Amino acid sequence: MTTQITEAKKGNITPEMEFIAEKENIDVNVLREKIAQGRVVILKNNLRHDVIPTGVGEGLTVKINANIGTSFERSSTEEEIQKVKVIEASGAHVLMDLSTGHNIDETRMAIIKSTKLPIGTVPMYQAGKEAIDEFNDIGRLSKDKLFSDIEKHCRSGIDFITVHCGVTKFVVDALEKQGRVTDIVSRGGSMLACWIKATGKENPLYEYYDELLDIVKKYDVTLSLGDGLRPGCGYDAGDRAQVAETIVLGELVKRARKAGVQSMVEGPGHVPLNKIPAMMETIKVLTDYAPLYVLGPIVTDIAPGYDHITAAIGGTLAAYHGADFLCYVTPAEHIGLPNAKQVREGIITSLIAAHAADVARGNAAAIERDKKMSEARKNLDWDEQAKYAVDKCVFEKIMNGKPCTMCGQYCSMKIFNEYFK
Repeated sequence: MTTQITEAKKGNITPEMEFIAEKENIDVNVLREKIAQGRVVILKNNLRHDVIPTGVGEGLTVKINANIGTSFERSSTEEEIQKVKVIEASGAHVLMDLSTGHNIDETRMAIIKSTKLPIGTVPMYQAGKEAIDEFNDIGRLSKDKLFSDIEKHCRSGIDFITVHCGVTKFVVDALEKQGRVTDIVSRGGSMLACWIKATGKENPLYEYYDELLDIVKKYDVTLSLGDGLRPGCGYDAGDRAQVAETIVLGELVKRARKAGVQSMVEGPGHVPLNKIPAMMETIKVLTDYAPLYVLGPIVTDIAPGYDHITAAIGGTLAAYHGADFLCYVTPAEHIGLPNAKQVREGIITSLIAAHAADVARGNAAAIERDKKMSEARKNLDWDEQAKYAVDKCVFEKIMNGKPCTMCGQYCSMKIFNEYFK
């Protein structure tokens, strides 16, 4: 039984490390050391031989995740597979299946078979949904059922799982005493907090954390330590409950590393712009610089229908200050399940945010790509511009070699080229 972090600690370089080092243009020994330290993870279940190994963490480019999945109100495996195709074509690096509709297992297996991208899930969604459907009571969910679903997801080939281990009795008590505007907006976090309230017991994901580590280690599944107490509005950002959970996650990161399990930490969703730098630094310090996976952050709460933009604003600043992995936000955020068009729009917007952060962080390839685009723009070379553009489709109807219709014959670059060449 071996994992990427176990091999890295031994000084061994795996084929996955070599693949990522070449793709990221980083020395493979530097990469191996960062994996050994737990500052980089490789998303790849050891049962999925055709998956594209994807590195997330310190010194690597910022990665983008796209969420899909059925809901009870809208459940179609075919529609989700269409979204997978859009995700691949649009350039996201990873996807998550968050299905809570009908036939969850069948949907998950169909998604796995349809792509070579790494895939994440939240097993608590399935366990909690099925407990509510059967008993109309989340408190009736058993620890054995939850852990059985976790193993099932890992065995099916899932590359990383979100587990809300930090939603402990102490943290829930802190939240209840403190109060919030939006309480808990994490679905998994809410389910576990209500389970704790109903049973009076400790979160099984925390109480039996060593057993959880044993399960994921068999498959080299990365733990994404979920932010069950992430703020659901700017007003709640950085409160005591959020920090209390983050402290617990820092403890769990170290235990995972010691056990030979890869782990990353999930970060806040709604954060005012001015609080983002300090919050990223605080989370990084408290979790010993584990890879940081953030939703957005969404910087204002008044833009339903445009939250892909509020998230991109926050995502760029968050990534510049230490976030390694951005979960996309679509125009449907806070409104409903996104369709394929909204999925594409969310990915493109997040990719722009990630690239802007890579440029600001000094990534040579990102800086060179911007330069190449500028040279092509100067030369009015539309084909070359499409080569470096995030969204190549915008150039499909443009006639090569002619100025755009904004300026026409008065194009500044056209006039300058004529007189200075």
